[in-house]
Amino acid sequence: MSQLANQLVIAEREEVALGIRQLLATPLLSEHATPEAFDLVRRRREPIKQWFDYYCGWSLTVEPRLGYARLMKVRAAIDPSRPARRLRSGRASFDRRRYVLLCVTAAELLTVPVTTIGLLADRVTSATNADEALVTFETASRTERMAFVDVLRLLESFGVLEVVDGTTETFVDSASAKVLYRVDSTLLLRLLAAPVGPSQSDIPLDEVPLRFEQVLADVSRERRYGSVESTDVQRNLWLRHSVFRRLVDDPVLYFADLSADEHAYISSPTGKRLVRQAAEQGGFVLEERAEGMMFVDVDAVATDTRFPDDAGTAKVAALLLLDFVDGPVTVEQLRRTAIDLLDKFPKWAKSYRGEDGAVQLVSDALAVLTGFGLVEITATLIRPLPAAARYSVTAARVTDS
Repeated sequence: MSQLANQLVIAEREEVALGIRQLLATPLLSEHATPEAFDLVRRRREPIKQWFDYYCGWSLTVEPRLGYARLMKVRAAIDPSRPARRLRSGRASFDRRRYVLLCVTAAELLTVPVTTIGLLADRVTSATNADEALVTFETASRTERMAFVDVLRLLESFGVLEVVDGTTETFVDSASAKVLYRVDSTLLLRLLAAPVGPSQSDIPLDEVPLRFEQVLADVSRERRYGSVESTDVQRNLWLRHSVFRRLVDDPVLYFADLSADEHAYISSPTGKRLVRQAAEQGGFVLEERAEGMMFVDVDAVATDTRFPDDAGTAKVAALLLLDFVDGPVTVEQLRRTAIDLLDKFPKWAKSYRGEDGAVQLVSDALAVLTGFGLVEITATLIRPLPAAARYSVTAARVTDS
């Protein structure tokens, strides 16, 4: 093989690996929002599709003419750590009302290629009024209009809505605002990453809140794995996909969190070989320990959040407090440590200087640490998990800038 051919093969491998990690971080790539990432996935879509299908059982849809790539990440586990967020300065998560309006708005958009914000609001009002389980949408309320605008801006960020004329935010101040949209109904249909549509569930509406886990299991059921009497082929396929979904989606894969069959699979010669192979093809560094393993992306492409990271006070506090969690500690011990840190660095963490500042700082830091699989919280104690040993603080200082 010539030197040029070798270089082309290496370049393709690197691009495939980069495309895999970009899709893990952003399962919906659009040509408009991320043209370079979309172009890479468009060009290397076949090997990227094969990687996700083989290791994770996830399908990748690439629409070159429509300008988007959608990775359908299916998992039955409930994960509240990635809520929809309002595209405002605070980035607050969606509340129940916004999720309701999102679902109703999406349903109403399926029937129209073009609409205005006023017509869409009227349709949402009619739809919520006709459903006894929903509170009627009131355009006379500024709070309601703001929630509606948050929903529309989220759909704009996905590329489902394109503003042709006007500005969505103007609807907050006036229900008579004029905004014209173009609707991409094909992309809208791709947003729901569920093998089974929620409308196919036979659980009565009034029982859904009490049987939510069953609803989630119903919409996440994948027929390829069979049922109770699945074949050995289907069972091995499920084992492979369930393990790799955890590897690429969770910060750390702890063997203690796996079933006996999953642990046996990933510990087998075949499982170990596939893990190393997947890591290499995806551009990850495989880190193995007695307690578990993780895919490390040294370029931090495959994640939407980093740790350690000095971009936020909570993450800095999490790293500093983690140094004190060398064994089981109480929340009160961490609170006293947080007070000491606030006293030691008076120019740091200005938003946590109130009466309950130390309590809130500990709470926010623990949310970071649990999210990254570094500590576990029981009723009375915080315990470090094995991955916490990867981190230590050599010196802490606050800059004037």
